[in-house]
Amino acid sequence: MWRFSVSPLPPSLPPSLPPPQTAHRHAGGSVDTQEAEMKLSVALFFAGFFAALGAVFFLLAFGTDYWLLASETCNPGPSGGTGPGGVPLERGDFVVSQNGQDTTFYHEGFFWRCSFGGKLEDDTMWKFWFTNQPPSKVCMHAYLFPFPVSEQTHNATTYDSAIIYRGFWSIFMLVGLVSVVLGGFIIICAAPFASHRLYKAGGGLFVGAGLFLLAVVVMFVIWVQVLDVVDEYVNQRELQCAGFQLSIRYGLSFMFAPVGVFFSLLAGLLFLLIGRSVQLQYS
Repeated sequence: MWRFSVSPLPPSLPPSLPPPQTAHRHAGGSVDTQEAEMKLSVALFFAGFFAALGAVFFLLAFGTDYWLLASETCNPGPSGGTGPGGVPLERGDFVVSQNGQDTTFYHEGFFWRCSFGGKLEDDTMWKFWFTNQPPSKVCMHAYLFPFPVSEQTHNATTYDSAIIYRGFWSIFMLVGLVSVVLGGFIIICAAPFASHRLYKAGGGLFVGAGLFLLAVVVMFVIWVQVLDVVDEYVNQRELQCAGFQLSIRYGLSFMFAPVGVFFSLLAGLLFLLIGRSVQLQYS
């Protein structure tokens, strides 16, 4: 008589549970995804913070008229020069400045070039502080007329060249400002949608804004230090006043510009990297 024995089968896993290897693999993938999202969030925070700083310093450099600070003093020598009202001075004449105001101070930015009188002191920087300036100043538009160019002190060729140079300087400033504002708007729109294209576009605009502002800084330094426009002005004024002295220094607005360049470039590069990471993560 034949006997058949059936060995018991091993218990099978419930159909709803994946095999142990698959479950372990899925758990590891979720951990990696969480770490990537955390790193992306940290990068977004710093990129947004740097972008905000870059925009603030850019606006400060653009909106404040203190790129250049200058002071000129006319102390006529024993002979030559002109006195008040353009009266020629002769040997032995003595000029007393009214109210002790023997120095003319200038400050210039993108919008305005202003001048006011005062007495020369050891630290002239305080003269340009807002609370120390007189209630009335003489100001003129500075879009196309950088210090010290004027029709009275320079010939027609130098005057026209200065207008062209200042025109490009102003255009670069405006293009950089539009780029940083538009880049910030695009980044704000990119945050809810996690669009890598918007992040890349915003980053490119911030990089472009930083480069344009860098060009503005370099052009301003070239104007003051390299070109002979200031020397020509000094020579022309010395013919009228033998004791003429001119002091030029960079103002607070000029100091803001390199800081804005640094943060704009840094934020732009971070946004470009974030856009690349988002593209790889969701592709």
